[in-house]
Amino acid sequence: MSRRFFRGFVPALLACLLGLAGCGRPQPPGPARPTDAGTGGVIGVSLLTLDNPFFKVIGTSIGQEAARHGYETVVVSAEKDLARQHAQVKDFIVKQVAAIVLSPCDAKGIVPAIQEANAAGIPVFTVDIPCLEPGVSIVAQVCTDNEQGGRLAGEALVEGLAGRPGKVAILHAKKFESCRLRVKGFRAVLDEHNAGSEAKLVVADEYESNGAKDIGYKAASDALQAHPDLVGIFAINDPAALGASTALEEAGKAGRVVLVGFDGQPEGKQAIKEGKIYADPIQFPDQMGIRIVAAIVDSYAGRTPEPEQFIPTALYRKADADLDGQLQ
Repeated sequence: MSRRFFRGFVPALLACLLGLAGCGRPQPPGPARPTDAGTGGVIGVSLLTLDNPFFKVIGTSIGQEAARHGYETVVVSAEKDLARQHAQVKDFIVKQVAAIVLSPCDAKGIVPAIQEANAAGIPVFTVDIPCLEPGVSIVAQVCTDNEQGGRLAGEALVEGLAGRPGKVAILHAKKFESCRLRVKGFRAVLDEHNAGSEAKLVVADEYESNGAKDIGYKAASDALQAHPDLVGIFAINDPAALGASTALEEAGKAGRVVLVGFDGQPEGKQAIKEGKIYADPIQFPDQMGIRIVAAIVDSYAGRTPEPEQFIPTALYRKADADLDGQLQ
């Protein structure tokens, strides 16, 4: 073998061997990922809705914090529609985003979409609404400690009633895991109260509000008609509570039925200042956005983010609203 032939043969042989080493079962295309936290990439964000100011704050916070780390963001609204959210995830996969952030419309129903993202090698994160279903891989879930918040709501209602017994209605949004946890915490406090007090508080019924102002109004109106002796209402978010407030005013029961909301949106805080809502366990959506981006950055930097991150709520009453310089 000549020296010239040998010099040509060896590189060709190495290339062939390297090519064979890469053979095997076809792999799904991976996302266009940054090699570290500072080289950019796109984060696809599908939020439950952007009609609710709470989710607007989450989206804005994610966008601002992501930009600090060199990422772009695409924030879309699922409009509380599972099929729409699934289509949005598919679109993110086609675009090979660096990460997908979801606040699931339906924690169980969104499982196939998450599995598709998993198969494509795109890391998935959830914000505000967790997905605790089996069979999916979620890098990190950042949300309010909803059960703790529900407990604060129960404590606020007991406080507001000041020893008055009677019937209580819950304006629910049962398909959302976060709301189920809020109601769980709320009911637990009522059970504890009833175990040690003669002034029993009985949940007369649960009404579907879907976390919306108009449906919350109808739900509260139905509750007041079915139970004229109602003494308290717990609404799982501010839009539902604001709808309930209107229903109470129209029924001539504003101030006589203790209304507790949940969120701490500006409109909800203003209603607390005006005495229309007794109190809110308030959430911190800006912190959710910051933390979810931190989890993405950590993941790409080779650090393992905490898989479940809970942000406690704080109870906001009229005394707090009176000192709040952002209110009228």
